[in-house]
Amino acid sequence: MLTTLIRIGLSTLLAFSIFSGHQITAQEIVITVNPSDQEKDPGDPPFVGKRPAADMAILLDTSNSMDGLISQAKSQLWTIVQQFANAKKAGKTPAIRVAVFEYGNTNLPASEGYIRQVVGLTDDLDKVSEVLFSLTTNGGDEYCGQVINEALSRLDWSDEPNAYKAIFIAGNEPFTQGPVNYKESCKRAIETGVIVNTIHCGSYQQGVGGKWQLGAQMAEGEYINIDQDQAVVSIKAPQDKILIELNEKLNRTYLWFGKKRARGFFRSNQIKQDQNALLQLGSAGLGSRAGIKGSSLYSNVGRDLVDSYKANNKVLSEVEEDELPEELQKVPAADRAKVISDMAKQRGQIQKDIARVNRARLEYIEKEKSKTANTQSAGSTLGDAVQSAITKQMKKSGFDFK
Repeated sequence: MLTTLIRIGLSTLLAFSIFSGHQITAQEIVITVNPSDQEKDPGDPPFVGKRPAADMAILLDTSNSMDGLISQAKSQLWTIVQQFANAKKAGKTPAIRVAVFEYGNTNLPASEGYIRQVVGLTDDLDKVSEVLFSLTTNGGDEYCGQVINEALSRLDWSDEPNAYKAIFIAGNEPFTQGPVNYKESCKRAIETGVIVNTIHCGSYQQGVGGKWQLGAQMAEGEYINIDQDQAVVSIKAPQDKILIELNEKLNRTYLWFGKKRARGFFRSNQIKQDQNALLQLGSAGLGSRAGIKGSSLYSNVGRDLVDSYKANNKVLSEVEEDELPEELQKVPAADRAKVISDMAKQRGQIQKDIARVNRARLEYIEKEKSKTANTQSAGSTLGDAVQSAITKQMKKSGFDFK
């Protein structure tokens, strides 16, 4: 990222010097490459398109000792996503996509480095939740350099000039293992604008010795150590009950479309991930998920007609009759747009209610956290590590946080 900015800045200055005959000074070079000066330039748009982009790939070690890490990922997905919901650039929340890879599991093919792309970059957060709950541990050999390389090669990273793009890799074995040199992978990442954050599951010094810190430094990321076996602290809020009730109402506003089997899956998976959040952390877990579902981050364009019609009002003419929701198949074609519009208004009001209640919930949780700040270790779980890095790095990318 910074390397790219410097390269562009120096090229521009050299061209100016050659064609104008002006002698470039050191002070002028500093001003040109200063990121904050570039951000303040009114001629440099904050992002291209309707919303800024944020891509995050989570690379999880699923070897035998990592059951606690997977449990933390399941428990804290919605609190991690909440951090993106708190971010704004030019008044817009980012359009977030998440990918998940697993590595170090001997159930995976050795010929592929014991690596699997579980899900590519997607805005379908229910899908991300589903795959996290499907992960199991076994094995194995953990090839950090190779899995970073695979994430860079396989994923369709945003080409938005000012997008936030980050890899979060978590594990406990030396970062140096495997046939692909981690230094080359980390260098390649930052040259393409992707930050690599390393999360060592173990002691700080052990991670330093295992080159986890150096990997992060090379790719301008954060090095953090966590206790993968620490239980996630769940703070129940009085607003959780209201959010759960609103969540049930929200679910009834979705008009899933596609093949019959796909429609059934979208509907059942939404409910299943509600249940997973509830089972993992009780009412606090589902309250957290409901808060996200009421935000613009929870989008189902291409799956739900309400979201899809908002993005493309020609979608009804592009969907086959037998791929429409059963409710709409019974409605005359001329009246279908009105049904969608009415449902959108209903959903919009529910989402406003969720947003209002969720703000009160988050304020309550922050107050409760402050009461125990001196008695609980901070930054000791996967969610803590990811939230901290996201906040720090997105601020550098021009995002503001509430």
